[in-house]
Amino acid sequence: MNRFQHNDVKDLVIIGGGINGCGIARDAAGRGLSVSLFEMGDLAQATSSGSTKLFHGGLRYLEYYEFRLVREALIERERLLQAMPHISWPLRFVLPHHKGLRPSWLLRVGLFIYDHLGGRKILPATKTLNFAQDKTGIPLKKSLKKGFEYSDCWVDDARLVVLNARDAQERGAKIHTRTRVESAKRVDGLWQVTVRDSNTNEQMHVQAKTVINCAGPWVADVLNNSLHLNSKHGVRLVRGSHIVVKKLYDHDRAYIFQQSDNRIIFAIPYEDDFTLIGTTDVDHEGPADKAYCTPEEQDYLLKAASEYFEQPVKEFDVVWTYSGVRPLYDDNASSATEATRDYVLKVDAVDGKAAALNVFGGKITTYRKLAESALKEIEKFHPQMGKAWTAGVPLPGGDYELTDSIKLLNQIQTKYPFLDNRWAKRMLRTYGTDTFNILGKAANIEDLGQHFGSSLYELEVNWLQENEWAKTVEDILWRRTKLGLSIDTEHKAKLNAYLATGGG
Repeated sequence: MNRFQHNDVKDLVIIGGGINGCGIARDAAGRGLSVSLFEMGDLAQATSSGSTKLFHGGLRYLEYYEFRLVREALIERERLLQAMPHISWPLRFVLPHHKGLRPSWLLRVGLFIYDHLGGRKILPATKTLNFAQDKTGIPLKKSLKKGFEYSDCWVDDARLVVLNARDAQERGAKIHTRTRVESAKRVDGLWQVTVRDSNTNEQMHVQAKTVINCAGPWVADVLNNSLHLNSKHGVRLVRGSHIVVKKLYDHDRAYIFQQSDNRIIFAIPYEDDFTLIGTTDVDHEGPADKAYCTPEEQDYLLKAASEYFEQPVKEFDVVWTYSGVRPLYDDNASSATEATRDYVLKVDAVDGKAAALNVFGGKITTYRKLAESALKEIEKFHPQMGKAWTAGVPLPGGDYELTDSIKLLNQIQTKYPFLDNRWAKRMLRTYGTDTFNILGKAANIEDLGQHFGSSLYELEVNWLQENEWAKTVEDILWRRTKLGLSIDTEHKAKLNAYLATGGG
């Protein structure tokens, strides 16, 4: 008997559970296509949790004449902000003018274009700052006299991925984590895909009309070794590393600092008590899942920030580092910084059947547009698919207006008075309206079950296991939340023991 059952042919098999894979799965499922997504690890385990955590147009890309990319990203920025007010919110960026670098007039021109290229409607416009009169000047060196303030947005990147996966599943997609695609071959106009569950070691077989390769840093490996498509298209792996340090200043704005090597870095308020500094741009060699912030990269970021802050940022200030490997399309740029951030989609088909779509590059800001473009590339193979629908449609927990955030926070604290303001705010900015589904009828802290440190309790852990594919301590403390920054080793061990026994 054929192991590949012809009566269960999926429209799409998607390889990769990062933002592109989950975004495409959501869009496709909402158009009525049958979808199975396979991720070899946890959702957002690689590049998609290693970003600078911004929805932004990419101000510096204007210098490389990437106007289409910047315009698309700027338009998306506000669309996404409305669809996920719990995990994304407006952020003002301060750009100091540094003598000897880009002249003031050039910064003004660039910011004028940035303000107007994408039809900005919600976010406030750029303004000029006098650091002697504005509080953003307090932590900066006194030699910095003036600057500009403009708008972009913050986003919780890993939660963005998980929420897309949840919405995809609610619309009929099958999401398989910790399941590796071992091989795929074309037989009789269909893809026969063999996968293996890493927990049970069970091998499974799926048939599909189309395979979409969203393997991120592994896109070329999947292309050549799993799909066996010998392609001339290459990927350039570029590592972006970040450091998280003790809180450097008291206000709520972020900084963007120019560097003499023509790069920029950000310094961003992070998780209430910290400042996030990044990113680097270094060609990466070796396994993408072994990427880490090297001592040289950490030193670069410390020096880059200290060039601007009055109080130098030192190695002992660093509390955490992380790295993401960007799978950029190899356009033969002379440096990692100049390599295109635009996405590139390549289709391979035989006689109009068994299509393979390979996804290179992309920015987290344009993931929704990438998904639309990907489905447009394969619509001739799936003429039954519905129309594009995702623009402005809320993700799970985001079914409220950004302007109602304070009202929703008050509702959470009224229903659950045992939450202090910090705890309630964390729940809102992690789960939005799902907070009520997680806490349910809890009347006091005792109703939340075991305590795992900080504001993490059994009830929340169980919900993450049951609804968001969380399996390990790292899944929960670094991707579903960022509580790893505030939970000690003893409590991490307690959580690990709980999960080892099956948890909830």
